[in-house]
Amino acid sequence: MDSLMLNGKTYRWRDWADGQIDAALSDYERRVLLFAQAWLSGQETFTVHTSGSTGQPKAIPLTRAQMVTSANLTCRALGIEPGDRAFVCVSVEFIAGMMMLVRGFEMGLHMTIVDPVGRPLAALPADSRFELTAMVPLQLHETLQGGGHERAILNAMKGILIGGAPVSMTLAQQLQQIEAPMYHTYGMTETVSHIALKRLNGPGRSDRFIPFSGVELSLDERGCLRIVSALTRGETLQTNDLAELDADGSFRWLGRLDNVINSGGVKVQTEKVETALEAWLLTYQGGTHANRRFFVGPLPHERLGQAVVAVIEGRPFADQNAASPGLEETMRQQLQPMLTPYEVPRHVYFVDQLLETPTGKIDRRSTLRRIASQLSLSG
Repeated sequence: MDSLMLNGKTYRWRDWADGQIDAALSDYERRVLLFAQAWLSGQETFTVHTSGSTGQPKAIPLTRAQMVTSANLTCRALGIEPGDRAFVCVSVEFIAGMMMLVRGFEMGLHMTIVDPVGRPLAALPADSRFELTAMVPLQLHETLQGGGHERAILNAMKGILIGGAPVSMTLAQQLQQIEAPMYHTYGMTETVSHIALKRLNGPGRSDRFIPFSGVELSLDERGCLRIVSALTRGETLQTNDLAELDADGSFRWLGRLDNVINSGGVKVQTEKVETALEAWLLTYQGGTHANRRFFVGPLPHERLGQAVVAVIEGRPFADQNAASPGLEETMRQQLQPMLTPYEVPRHVYFVDQLLETPTGKIDRRSTLRRIASQLSLSG
């Protein structure tokens, strides 16, 4: 592969091999070509920054050998072959987009790269065809609301990788309309992108992640995943991801240990509450608010230590307000069959816009700090 297409323009290796990159390019285009330059010139070590969604962003050094291994594992799992076409629409500043480029270079794929926008397929010709892409859930949601040619492009692919955020129930239902295999990924920067895939549509649909060959998984005394593979250079990577591990090596992700709320001495897993709340939003007021972004988290409570609260993006629901006991009582009654009394959110807060990390993930900690500060000022 001696060329790539970036925002509609073809760049050949000889065009930027001498280190001269057009000053008229955007910052993003320049980053793409600088990484391509570093990779194709044989650079052996790369520093990748984490997204900061579960703590402060960190700089992670990765070797070329790790990245090549990761690229080969993914392409083998999806049946990607030399000469196939890849569509790169997630940011190359982070591991997901960076590894799309590495897969292209290592497998000799024809790469079309665009800025990481909400509807990346919208501006493409209707007859565009690709075998591989990776998207975040928001991009898929926006794409599925778009034109018919966008869905046709997706349907023709060998594999579509989805990562960067949870897949909502609404999106999971919409994905059943897509013919191409769609996979939710499990991994992190430290594992050089993903180490396991979960099929989300079609006859192979599952609620469990299947690890790549050579990936060894176990649980520590807390029930959190430990990972050993060539991607971790044979070292044990300890995660804070709670999981249910099967004898065949597959696993069901339960949530982050960091997201456990201690409310009155009872441990509440926020992901469980969010699943129940999402199901409730699908039916509340006719599902009008089903696509709202939200999360569940803790706020200080004088008696319980931490109270479980829900934070929902956007204006308060019709005929309700943020402090409405009617809304909270309705939620409590309708969530009781799915949750214990300690798990049901005690309060609902509406915010105009949820704060985000640099990769567009919800910044739970910062949003909760802002709400706590506002409550302190108003109290």
